[in-house]
Amino acid sequence: MTENSFRTQDRETLELALGEQIHALISASHALNVRSAERFDATLQPAAFHLVRWLYSYGPTSAAALAEATAMDRSSVSRLIKQLEKSGYVSKEPDPNDRRGVLLSLTELGQQSTVSALKEKESVFYDRISRWDDKELERFTSMLRQFNGLEG
Repeated sequence: MTENSFRTQDRETLELALGEQIHALISASHALNVRSAERFDATLQPAAFHLVRWLYSYGPTSAAALAEATAMDRSSVSRLIKQLEKSGYVSKEPDPNDRRGVLLSLTELGQQSTVSALKEKESVFYDRISRWDDKELERFTSMLRQFNGLEG
């Protein structure tokens, strides 16, 4: 076996190991999202909480923009928004920039319920990094930003 083929095999092994860890992170994050959605409101589908989390993070928006931002079809967003509105989590207001448009936003109940639901997720991730020193946390964050294409 040549040195070059040995390096290629080592690289492939490393890439497979990285893939396993990324999959583990995605799976753990998904499981935490489902638990957070259940904590938010067990009567709603987790997809409704996905919309709530987006509104919590980015603020008021139209249903069309919300559908596009969350990669959900408009009919699903419309159905879920009706459920969220009926439950008192989301309100509709006229768009000040477009009289025909409507902006969706979280109500006070929606904001409070979202914060409460996200606390469990935050505590799980905090527990995992609590023994890291600042340099380790900084390096991990930097590498994730690079991996996510947010840094050059």
